[in-house]
Amino acid sequence: MDSQERKKQRRKRTLLKLLGLLAVAAIVAAIGLWNNFTPFRRYLPAYPIGEIGEGEVRIHFLDVGQGDCEIVELGGGTALIIDAGDGSWEHNSHILRYLKGLRTRSVLLAVTHADTDHCGGAAAILEDQNTETVFLPVLPASMKAYSDIGKRAEERGAEVKTLSRYSTIERGGAYAVCLSPYSVDETDTNDSSAVIFFSYAGVNVLFGGDVSATREERLLNEQKLSEQLGEHLFDSGGHAVRLEETDILKVSHHGSGGSSSLAWLELLKPETAVISCGQGNSYGHPADGALTRLAAIGAEIYRTDELGDVMITISPDGTYRTEYHRY
Repeated sequence: MDSQERKKQRRKRTLLKLLGLLAVAAIVAAIGLWNNFTPFRRYLPAYPIGEIGEGEVRIHFLDVGQGDCEIVELGGGTALIIDAGDGSWEHNSHILRYLKGLRTRSVLLAVTHADTDHCGGAAAILEDQNTETVFLPVLPASMKAYSDIGKRAEERGAEVKTLSRYSTIERGGAYAVCLSPYSVDETDTNDSSAVIFFSYAGVNVLFGGDVSATREERLLNEQKLSEQLGEHLFDSGGHAVRLEETDILKVSHHGSGGSSSLAWLELLKPETAVISCGQGNSYGHPADGALTRLAAIGAEIYRTDELGDVMITISPDGTYRTEYHRY
């Protein structure tokens, strides 16, 4: 092969590489536009999720990697969404296809935490779903994530409320009461995340947010004070909050070693513990210590990184069953 021919071959290879790079760049750009273009979501196929039974409440702990998103079906097509994942194309699509599979008509969105892994997908939900109310915890003025969500919610016609101690959400015999945070004086972003007690038909679920053992200890001390006074300090109006009767625990902070203290778990004594975390995450979640403490109290552990989406169905007779799926 002469030098001219070699030059032609090199130019051809160079051109093919360039075309390949341009194609990749075009695909990446298209995905970015696709992710931010609202109407496309209407064409995402729904997951094949069975219909909810009469009088049932279902809680779905979604596999959104190293993030949080829980959907509580309250009946009548209404869902309470607690956190919204990290906002990535993959996880937004998963959440929206899941909601389509549940045939939701309206949603209530509660954001527990300003970190992206909890609130990143809020915008996609607001654009896609008929959102009645958005609940944001304290610090809305200083946390841009909260103010952005609040602004977008108002633009979509949703009511915005603060989620703090004694905030209550009630639908169809089910209710959720916020135990923490307390006030606008909160400064720690993890410990100011919302802790939510949910109850239906005598089955109690605690969503632990991202709080650490420090906030758990504070709640424990209040529980002890309640016992000393013979009162129930966590009750909100006519809604009873009995931490000692927790059946299901959404484990705090993805199973971090700095959360789920033994004293806290011994108070709650949940039969079932769900951990939302990503496969092979760099944080080492769930930590061995947290898993050991959960095992010590006899909790059955379900992990989204190992099992996919976890669904707990609460029957009106006060029993519940747990399933898991990968879609």
